[in-house]
Formats: sequence, structure tokens, C-alpha cells
Amino acid sequence: MKLTADRIIDAGMAVFAESGYHGLSMRQVAERLGAHAGSLYYHVPSKSALLQLMADRVSRQAYDAGSAALAALPGQADWRDEIEAQAVTLRQTLLRHAGGAIMFADSPKVLSAGALSLMERLLRTFGAAGLPDAHLIVAADTLLSHVTGYVLQEQSESPAVPTDPQHIADLHERFPKTVSAATAYDQDEKFVRSVRLLCAGIGTLIEAGRS
Repeated sequence: MKLTADRIIDAGMAVFAESGYHGLSMRQVAERLGAHAGSLYYHVPSKSALLQLMADRVSRQAYDAGSAALAALPGQADWRDEIEAQAVTLRQTLLRHAGGAIMFADSPKVLSAGALSLMERLLRTFGAAGLPDAHLIVAADTLLSHVTGYVLQEQSESPAVPTDPQHIADLHERFPKTVSAATAYDQDEKFVRSVRLLCAGIGTLIEAGRS
């Protein structure tokens, strides 16, 4: 089958999912494609270029998903609903790709146009809501960092969970509020609540700017 940039990106994401950043190499990508490493460079000139293309693909998928979610919002939706729609679809997109959060975390560093588009739309959303210019970039960056960090935890390998009944009972006794809070919501509801909490804080800055 003919080599294309899309096929190389597909293979790169598969290798990344299995081996992570440090395990990704053009040689491994070539082996997965049944090709010589040298033949890849005609389409993708380097590992860094491949990482950029991979991050851009994930970011563009998130952008398109966010566009669809925004278009589906009811007419009475406000800026909080728009931010929530963008955050939820970004998380969902990252979760669909093994290592998606790691790829996305590095996307601004490799100047991914897709990631920059996500940031630009958040800046427009906050700006249209009335957030003062001085707070725009911090608000947008904080939201993206929160989504990325949340998914990084979800995609990390879970350590061994203690099973000794006495040890578990001791933890419940020593940290009752923490243990109770940890099981209060499922991951989806907890995420939405966390975004709404961030928006509540940002909302105070919007109101302050209007007064």
C-alpha cells in the first residue's frame, strides 16, 4: 500500500500508544508500516514533525467536535455553556486516543495549528462574555491545562489498590472526608462540575469588569 502522511500519522499514533514519547521512533513507525525508515522522510521529515502532525490531528478532531457541540446548543445558552461544551468535547477527544493528553500537552510547543485554533476560540468566547483582556490568556490557558491534567490522570496507569480490609477501614477512619468525596461522583460528572467551578471563578472577573 502506498505511503502517505496520513498512514504514517496512523502508525505513529499506534506506536505512541504502545511505547510513549521516548519509545516513538521513525524506525518503529516504518516497521509497523512494513517500509524502510528512509522512505518515510519524503512525507514526514523528522520525529518532531511527526509529533506535530499527531498533535495537530488530535487537536483538530477536538476542534471539530467542539464546533458541533456549540452548534447544538440551544439559543438561550450563555458563555458558560459554550465553555463547557468546548471542555467536554476536548476531554472526550483526548480520551479516545491512548496518550492523547500527552500529545495535546505538547501541542502548543510544536505550534500545532489545531491546538492554537482551540485556544483562539476559547479566547473569543471569554472575550465575548466580557472578560477583561488582562485575564483572557490566563483563563483560557487555565482551562486547557485543567482538561489536560484531568485526562492525564485518567490515562495514567493505576497503581495497585490496597485490598487488605483492615488497611481500607483504617483509611476510611483517618480520612473520612477525602474517601467520601472520592466516590461522590463518577468521572464525567466530576469533570463537568470542575469546569463549572472554574467558570464560576472566571465569572467573578467578568462581573467585576462590568462594575
